[in-house]
Amino acid sequence: MAVQHLAESGYTIVETNYTTRFAEIDIIAAIDDSLVFVEVKTRTSLKKGLPREAVNAAKQQKIILAARQYMKTRALTGQKRIRFDVMEIFYEKNTCSINHIPHAFYSG
Repeated sequence: MAVQHLAESGYTIVETNYTTRFAEIDIIAAIDDSLVFVEVKTRTSLKKGLPREAVNAAKQQKIILAARQYMKTRALTGQKRIRFDVMEIFYEKNTCSINHIPHAFYSG
């Protein structure tokens, strides 16, 4: 669902479920001159808080390390702008909604 949403919004999907020893990046996409690393969080209830709240500082650091590894192994370092987005997916009863948060966090 997240991949479809990004594609319909003009993103090119580069890779999904990219895994390193640091973390897994759910979606890597491209738009304009940016490479976008997307963390997808899904919830059926808000009892544990908003999905984006699960992408805490520790999780962000792991994603950043994995993104750096991706850039290094693909020889892309310094060639593209990168950004980190979070995509929240809410399932409630028979409805589903998506909240895409561009620039959700920065690599520092």
